[in-house]
Amino acid sequence: MKKYLRTIHIFCCVLLVPTIGISQSKTFKNPKANTTIMGQQWEVIDLVFFAKTKSKSPFDIKATAQVTGENKSQQIPLFYNGNDTWVLRYSSANMGEQSFVISSELKALDGKRGKIIITENQKTERHGGIVLNEDNPQHLFYEDGSHYFNLAFECDWLFALDYGEKDIDKTKHLLSLLNECRFNQVVMNVYSYDVSWPKDKRLAEHPEHEYGGREDIFPFLGSNSKPDYSSLNIDFFKHFDKVISEMHNQEIVSHLMIYVWNKLVSWPEMESEADNRYYDYVIKRYQAFPNIVWDVSKEALHKTRATSGYISERIERTRNLDSYDRLVSVHDYGFCRNHADEVDFISMQNWQHTLYQNMLNARNDFPNKPIFNIEHGGYEESPYVVFPGAYANAEVCLRRNYMCLFAGGYTTYYWQGASWNALMHNPFEQPDDFEKPHFEYFTHMQKLFDTAPFENFEPNARYNGSGYNLTNKKDGIIMMYTPKENHYTSAKVQISKEFNYENATQQWFNTITEEFTPEEKYKMVELGFWDFRPWRHEADAILIIRNLKPKN
Repeated sequence: MKKYLRTIHIFCCVLLVPTIGISQSKTFKNPKANTTIMGQQWEVIDLVFFAKTKSKSPFDIKATAQVTGENKSQQIPLFYNGNDTWVLRYSSANMGEQSFVISSELKALDGKRGKIIITENQKTERHGGIVLNEDNPQHLFYEDGSHYFNLAFECDWLFALDYGEKDIDKTKHLLSLLNECRFNQVVMNVYSYDVSWPKDKRLAEHPEHEYGGREDIFPFLGSNSKPDYSSLNIDFFKHFDKVISEMHNQEIVSHLMIYVWNKLVSWPEMESEADNRYYDYVIKRYQAFPNIVWDVSKEALHKTRATSGYISERIERTRNLDSYDRLVSVHDYGFCRNHADEVDFISMQNWQHTLYQNMLNARNDFPNKPIFNIEHGGYEESPYVVFPGAYANAEVCLRRNYMCLFAGGYTTYYWQGASWNALMHNPFEQPDDFEKPHFEYFTHMQKLFDTAPFENFEPNARYNGSGYNLTNKKDGIIMMYTPKENHYTSAKVQISKEFNYENATQQWFNTITEEFTPEEKYKMVELGFWDFRPWRHEADAILIIRNLKPKN
């Protein structure tokens, strides 16, 4: 169930084979058995095979490639892509020569074989898929061993942004903006239809930002209002390929929620042929992308649409089909809590004012699982009141994200102008009277943790005082998060008990402006409750004490 860091084996090769690029993936059309396919680590390769069939249900035809390398063997399912074509979509973390042979009930596919050579990754910003680490089980890592600081952005309707267009310019623009602001994950649906709550009247004046209720977008035949479950809509998935491929190209993880129950989708009956066909197809088609994290359903147990047994069966189904062992979770804390052995990380949805303590409790309850608060009720305001949640002020939303981090978990940012049916791909190019999002606050957050490795920190509530404490004994760092209303915070007692501090330094970080004060020698003095620190009443700030040496 768990996916852990892999050992990468070096292999050198100078063979080159011409390729055709489609949707950021290398594509080889009908490759011959004597053709050597060339690719790099974590590059997605599509091998397209033409095979005519008279079947009325080509999606249900079984075809599997046995891919064998020096230290690994995979059974990878092919998927039907329309017009008598089947695709073997492949990527690899391991370098070297690998061979494949296809087994299928379709004679034109059965026995197809070939060779793939994977060379070293050449993209410095590419680190592979997201995995777990037995030695540091409450943090997430890339396959190359580097830490994955999971900073997510909710965008349920990303699939719809350029639907029906030849190019995905709006999608690329939004993803580039998120990338620039250093969000590295999008929490998204394969498909959503519309919201059930009231819509802002101002949205009707700007239909270019409304993506809910479209009848021309549907993963099955027909439409959401008049569904035809007899087959799948290939055009929908070809467009979705472009979105996931562009995310991979920009090194943004897709936290892919395969279902959603509260967005008025006309789903087929649970566990029907149509339901299983859709679910299996998503797993087959996207498992090769290293930037995939599976989530069975948004609001998984919401409105009694699904039972725990059904969700458990979908998880098992995912693991049986996914030959890459991508991480799996469920957008429902109740399910994750009661079925922790079935998920790879714990997804929380906690809006309470006591968010920090609830996150900390979850971390203590699940010492061998990463904790990810996928929805904490902080929905930053936008030009449209889309879903105000519990908190809309930008600084309050930011603070709640830091509360998740200082409890030792990962977090998600919501902006009402992009999270649901209202979607602005270019928010900073809108009229002056349009409320702009504060994406830069999260760029600052990433800047802070560039200087202080999050994966080595532990929450230390014992020494919280008037703020929140993160302690990193490995690197000798303590951070104290201090709300702007507080007079002061201190780590004096902790430092005196646990560390030698002769060479320690201190500085402050402004969470709103990204400013660091000059680093100066740490002074072990009790300053009292006086107004000594910078930016009080102006911004939440973080005291950073470095170069500490643990006494034990």
